[in-house]
Amino acid sequence: MLRFNDNNETIEQESYRAILAGLSINEDITYYMEELEGLAEAAGVEVLGQMIQAKDRPDSATYFGKGKVEELGELCVAMDADTVIFNNELTGVQLRNLEDRLEVRVIDRTMLILDIFAARAVSREGNLQVELAQLEYRLPRLTGFGKSLSRLGGGIGTRGPGEKKLETDRRHIRKRMDDIRAEIEEVKAHRKTQRAQRENSGLPMVALVGYTNSGKSALMNRFLQETMKDEKTVQEKDMLFATLDTAHRLIRLDSNDEFLLIDTVGFVSRLPHSLVKAFKATLEEVNFADLLLQVIDVSLPNNEFHIDVTDRVLAEIGAGDKEKMLVYNKVDLVPELDRVQYTGKDAIFLSAKTGENIETLITAIKEKIFGGRVKASLLIPYDRGEVLSAIRDKYRPQNVEYKEEGSLVEVELSADDFRRWERYLSPQSEAGSGKE
Repeated sequence: MLRFNDNNETIEQESYRAILAGLSINEDITYYMEELEGLAEAAGVEVLGQMIQAKDRPDSATYFGKGKVEELGELCVAMDADTVIFNNELTGVQLRNLEDRLEVRVIDRTMLILDIFAARAVSREGNLQVELAQLEYRLPRLTGFGKSLSRLGGGIGTRGPGEKKLETDRRHIRKRMDDIRAEIEEVKAHRKTQRAQRENSGLPMVALVGYTNSGKSALMNRFLQETMKDEKTVQEKDMLFATLDTAHRLIRLDSNDEFLLIDTVGFVSRLPHSLVKAFKATLEEVNFADLLLQVIDVSLPNNEFHIDVTDRVLAEIGAGDKEKMLVYNKVDLVPELDRVQYTGKDAIFLSAKTGENIETLITAIKEKIFGGRVKASLLIPYDRGEVLSAIRDKYRPQNVEYKEEGSLVEVELSADDFRRWERYLSPQSEAGSGKE
């Protein structure tokens, strides 16, 4: 775990030994606690154990009940833990009271996720979004950070803006938040221009979505390896939130069909609202996709939970009704996979690592986004060169013959473009004679 000074510069490496704490309110929180453990490990934390309390409602002062807090404190001493990580958001009062009674660092799930995002953000936009989310989260809790806030050097849960910045008055913090929002709006305007250019190109867009660390970036790299050969790959690592910045890559198929493949930030349950809000510009890319590939780690026994998490996040950002295909990745890790349980789902099983069944996925994508195309022979007059240029840019036809009357093009058109250029159908065209 990295530590930072007030200028957000790395000063030393630090590790933490943590107990995970969760409150079960009329639900099984097993998966949530497993997820919390994965998040903690992604932040470089050594997880020593966990404690769960079944309770009707959180205690307003200490989240856990008084007796359970005492038990938790004894466990921290017995296991030499220096941190307790709670599976839900804590109020400023709860944070302060828990640190006073447990005498260890206390952070909650949102602080942990924000810390991971701060460590992973690479682009200017990503760093701005993370800092804004951190400040929005911390502003109402300034009086509750207690020992964590007063420790110079930061550490887990305090990475990013820096301690002294958070100890200045609220007016200065709000001013910084306004400045960040203005910078993000500039980036957003640039992104909007880029999106308009992509839309004008007419290229279909396919977005990779799914739970964090399901293999979306690995699948994008496999696509690039299989279709583009020398195209620049994207970063992939076996860790949560390895990808925070949206990546776009052009995919060109053997049929000369092209589409844009978009790699997006991974989802996680109960994604902090501040992060959803801050990363909305990034996540908006999903809303403009023609097809979603929902990537699932089939090697994990709780992948149905991951599907549900992804569906809920997609609904939250307004993409719940988008057409999607389920892509079960990492079949190489489950050689005896029982696929009967998945019968009836529009699903494809593959391995981004080995390339198994990638061609099956490519074929399915072609059918989804290019299946409605019409074969046509177009005879384009020489004085309408802009039409030929538009067809070449969008469809890259293999056969163009130069006749006395104009350029004869054999091409497969979308239904909309067929109607747009129907006037140029040659007498020999199958489409022109009513055959499609």
